Amino acid sequence: MKKKSSHRPEQVAETIRQVVASALSQDVRDPRISRVTVTSVEVTGDLGHARINVVLGEGVDAERAVEGLESATG
Repeated sequence: MKKKSSHRPEQVAETIRQVVASALSQDVRDPRISRVTVTSVEVTGDLGHARINVVLGEGVDAERAVEGLESATG
């Protein structure tokens, strides 16, 4: 029996992308991440893990931006 493909991981990934992007732009007041854009999210099939991909704006110090993102994690 063939297992049906589920769109659930893609739906969850898009929701995570929207929530994280909103939180970074509206709730987090760390200047190190002021010009970070969430580009995509990859979620495992079991929804147990997600990888969030970001792009740094021009002139952003990558090391400081990563420090800012790490300090913003919950």
